[in-house]
Amino acid sequence: MIVVLTPGFLTTVQDEGRRGYRAFGMPWAGAMDRYALAAANLLAGNPPGAAALEMTLSGGSFRFEEAAYVALCGADMGAALDGAPAGNRVAFPVAPGATLSLGSAARGCRACLAVRGGIDVPKVLGSRSTYTRAGVGGLGGRALVAGDLLRIGATPLAGRRTESRSLPSRFILPCGGDARLRVLPGPQEDMFAPDGIATFFSSAYVVTDRNDRMGYRLEGPTVRHKAGAEIVTDGLTPGAVQVPGDGMPIVMTADCHTTGGYAKIGTVIGPDLRLLVQAGRGDEVCFVRCTDETAVAALREEREVYAAMEKILSGP
Repeated sequence: MIVVLTPGFLTTVQDEGRRGYRAFGMPWAGAMDRYALAAANLLAGNPPGAAALEMTLSGGSFRFEEAAYVALCGADMGAALDGAPAGNRVAFPVAPGATLSLGSAARGCRACLAVRGGIDVPKVLGSRSTYTRAGVGGLGGRALVAGDLLRIGATPLAGRRTESRSLPSRFILPCGGDARLRVLPGPQEDMFAPDGIATFFSSAYVVTDRNDRMGYRLEGPTVRHKAGAEIVTDGLTPGAVQVPGDGMPIVMTADCHTTGGYAKIGTVIGPDLRLLVQAGRGDEVCFVRCTDETAVAALREEREVYAAMEKILSGP
């Protein structure tokens, strides 16, 4: 059992997401930085998509009522175990009664805390991920609060690796700061003026404080439409870049609705979304047009990295 002493700014239970229900209006949810989720889980000895804690901007404090083996990846939040620095991109044992504390993110925005065995909350539509807007999944469908109790999935520690270890350097990716995002042409690209398209792909846009798990609103040069910005509502997916009437791009993320009514100029490819969701207020992002072949190659490369990471980190 894990006792939540302080929850941090926004801490939720997330796994790889709730797939297969968007046709019924249910978003994917799941970890915003799926690479951090996979790396933390594999370090902890879990499958890459197991349920873990996703912490945003600042972490919390957690008392472990039983022996555990945990891992941290993503933004560095200055983790400390009973006051001693614990590091980041590391896995280590936690003794019964010990307290793991995390502070504010020094760089990046989101960290993942994985526990061997996973966070044991009920599955809803095949996933343990929290979707707060509908009160679905996680612990009561909400962010954690002080006093919450989290069960750890049944995975005996006896006979399994419990020494401290770090994520191999070859698997450490940049976290936070300016980002370069590869984009596929959107389904309504023809609704934008030629100079608007040129502006979108040649300008830097600033991350504002108007962002959450649903999407990121950016500020920068206006992306001009030919006429209006509104469309007959159609499908929306994480990575889609909507441009409303003010000409400022909005990039959809994990909790985005399944439909939207603004023209979409492009779609950020999946492997690059982690760069956006780790960018903080004031960081700049730029968009680079890519082809279907480039997007497929990037996805294959990501899967190959996961497989290599799992091969190296798996074992007792």
